[in-house]
Amino acid sequence: MSLEELAEISRFYGADPEYVIAGGGNTSFKDDDYLYIKASGTSLAGLGSGDFVKMDREKLGQIWEKQYPEESESREAAVLADMMAARAPGEEKRPSVETLLHAILPFIYVVHLHPALVNGLTCSREGEKAAAKLFGGRALWIPSVNPGYVLSKIVKDAMDAYKAEKGESPEIIFLRNHGVFAAADSAEGIQSLYKRIMAAIAGAVRRKPDTSGMVNRFANSELLGEILRAQAEKSREGHWYIWFVRNPEITGFIQDEKSFYPLSSAFTPDHIVYAGSEPLFVKEGVALQEVWKERLEKTGLIPKTVVFQGLGVFGLGNSEKAARTATELFIDALKVAVYSESFGGPLFMGEDQIRFINNWEVERYRSNVSA
Repeated sequence: MSLEELAEISRFYGADPEYVIAGGGNTSFKDDDYLYIKASGTSLAGLGSGDFVKMDREKLGQIWEKQYPEESESREAAVLADMMAARAPGEEKRPSVETLLHAILPFIYVVHLHPALVNGLTCSREGEKAAAKLFGGRALWIPSVNPGYVLSKIVKDAMDAYKAEKGESPEIIFLRNHGVFAAADSAEGIQSLYKRIMAAIAGAVRRKPDTSGMVNRFANSELLGEILRAQAEKSREGHWYIWFVRNPEITGFIQDEKSFYPLSSAFTPDHIVYAGSEPLFVKEGVALQEVWKERLEKTGLIPKTVVFQGLGVFGLGNSEKAARTATELFIDALKVAVYSESFGGPLFMGEDQIRFINNWEVERYRSNVSA
C-alpha cells in the first residue's frame, strides 16, 4: 500500500468526466496510524503522491468524544479547527471537508465520487426505493442533510445500525443530493464496486442525455456575452470571463420556464460551488439588467450561470477556467435531470441546505482553490 497507488486510482477516476467534474470527489487510504486524504479543492485528475494530507487517526477519533456548539457556523468552525489539529506534524495542506467520513469507514481505500449517472438516482424522488431494489439492501442510503460534521455523525450512526443488523460494514453508501462512497481493502475492490454501481444504475435508466453537437457560439451569443460581461463588471470590481454552450439537449430544456424547471435549482453541493445555486433565466423580451438587478437584490450573489430562453447558457467567472467550469457543471446538472426521469423525476436540495452551502466557509475555500 502506498501513496502512489492512491494517486493512481485518484487519477483513474479523476480523468474520466463520467465520474468527476472540476474538483469534485475525494479519495483516501489508511494504515494503522494515519489517514491520507485528498487536499481540499485539488483535482483528482492531477493528483500526485504529495497532494494528500496525512492525518492522525487517533486524533480524528477523539473528535467524536467532544461536544460541539449547536449553532452551525460555530460548530463547523470548531470541528474544522480540530481536524486541522489532527494533521501530522509538518502538514500544511487543508484536508477534504469529508475527512471524518473517510475516517469512520473501516476499509483501507475509500473513493467518494459524484457521477451524473449516480446522482440521477440520488437526486430523484424515488431514488431510495430504486437503490434498495437495485442493490438488494446491500447499500446504505443517507437522507439529504447539511455536509460537514452533521452528515458525518448521521452516517456514523447509520453505519452502526447497518452493522448491527447485517454483521458487516457497508461497502456502498449513497448520499441523497450528493453522491456515493465506495470502500474496499484494495484498489481492485474499489474498481469492482464502481463497475457494479454504474452498471446497475445504467441498466435501470430509460433515457440517456445527448451531449453531442455542442457549440460555443450561436446567433447573437457573442454580443450577449459582452453585455453580460459588462453587467458583471458593473456589479463587481474586476475582470469577468464568460463561456457559452448550446446543443439540442440544452435547447430542449430552455424553451420556457416550465421546460427549464428541472435545471432551475441545485442538485448537489458541487453544483452550487461551481455553477451557483440557481441559474438566472432570462426570458425573451425581458431586459437582462432588469432580472439581473432582481437577482442581486435577492441573493447578493452574481449568478455563475445565465440562461437566455431558446438560445443557450453562459458561465461567468473571475477566470476563464471558472467560467468554463460553470457551464460544465450546468451540463452535469442536465445529465442528472435526464437520468432522474427514470426514478420519479428530479429532486433538488432543500432551501436551508442551499443557504448553508452558499454561506459555508469551507465551500468558499474549495471554490477559490479550484479557480
